[in-house]
Amino acid sequence: MKNLFIAVSVLLGWFAVIAQLVLYIINRTVSLTETLFRFFSYFTILSNILVALCFTALLVKPKSAWGRIFTHSKVISGTVVYIIVVSAVYNLVLRQLWNPEGLQKIVDVILHSTMPMLFVAHWLFRVPKNELQWKNAFAWLLFPLLYIILVLIRGTFSDFYPYPFIDVSESGYNAVLINCAGLFIIFLVLSLLVIGTGKLISKYTGED
Repeated sequence: MKNLFIAVSVLLGWFAVIAQLVLYIINRTVSLTETLFRFFSYFTILSNILVALCFTALLVKPKSAWGRIFTHSKVISGTVVYIIVVSAVYNLVLRQLWNPEGLQKIVDVILHSTMPMLFVAHWLFRVPKNELQWKNAFAWLLFPLLYIILVLIRGTFSDFYPYPFIDVSESGYNAVLINCAGLFIIFLVLSLLVIGTGKLISKYTGED
């Protein structure tokens, strides 16, 4: 049953990412190279790729070098934080900005709702949490920090920003920096909640 859950998660995860890429290319209004850069500048896509890699490592080669990285409890726990933020920000802030239909709507639901739920469920019931430490919360901030820096730098040259709350051309740097600060607070608080929850689960399940 465990392997079936992981196998289904692998298939859904990669299907959604690849289908989104195909749809993005089909509907592109810029060059293919620029389209690919834009596609991989979405935090949603990067986080879902991380989720798919974690599930794939669990299914295919958990003992390999790359498998040990993506099946490590701290890596999975950090990825849980990222994918929860993806789901929360999209469903609470961004969903009303467009109305996808057909395959795009299916992919949209998988990326922003289904995969987050599957990954959080996997973390809750299958991932050891006794190695989690409070300091991990600060290490997990490095990925979104690097992401924001690269997106803002590239946006200076391409004038493309994947999300409206980091669109410097529309809102200016002051507003964007305030938005980013708010996002980092969310990341930090959620990271601490994930670690705290992990410690409680570890305590009451006897992992320590």
